Amino acid sequence: MKKPSSRIREEIARLQEQLKNAETREAERIGRIALKAGLGEIEVDEGELQSVFEKLAARFREGRRTAVQGSRAPSLTPGTPQGGAEGA
Repeated sequence: MKKPSSRIREEIARLQEQLKNAETREAERIGRIALKAGLGEIEVDEGELQSVFEKLAARFREGRRTAVQGSRAPSLTPGTPQGGAEGA
C-alpha cells in the first residue's frame, strides 16, 4: 500500500530533525577535541582550517581502507613518517 504524501512529508521532517541532532552532536564532539588540542587559541583562516581538516579526514579514511585491505595503516602520529617508522 502506498503512503500518502503527508506521511512521507512527516517522515522527511522527522529524518531532517534526526540529521540535525546527529550533526550537532558530531560538531560538539569535534569542537571539544579541537579546543583540547589548542585550536581555539590559534588565529587561522576558516578556509585554511577546513582544508587541513579535509586532509586529516582523508588521511584517516585512507588508514581505514588500508587496514581493511590487510596492509599496515599509515601512522597518524604527528612528526612520524607516513610509513609508520616509529621505534625504528
